[in-house]
Amino acid sequence: MSKLQIVDVKKMERLLFVLGFEKIRQRESHIFYRHPDGKATTIPYHKGRVFARPLIREILREIEITVEDCNNYLKKL
Repeated sequence: MSKLQIVDVKKMERLLFVLGFEKIRQRESHIFYRHPDGKATTIPYHKGRVFARPLIREILREIEITVEDCNNYLKKL
């Protein structure tokens, strides 16, 4: 099992866009993203703050990618 990288909101948003997700709507500080195949996730949008590992794992579970795949995508960003 590889170690999960800590990311901020901008990097997570770029990752979602690379994976094909689109920004659907925003309600206060939460942004909703949806993929054309039906997968969806929500991320809290607080500039300058990093996500905790449990939140990152929950987002990865919702978008159905592994920690290793996430780390590979993040290296390319």
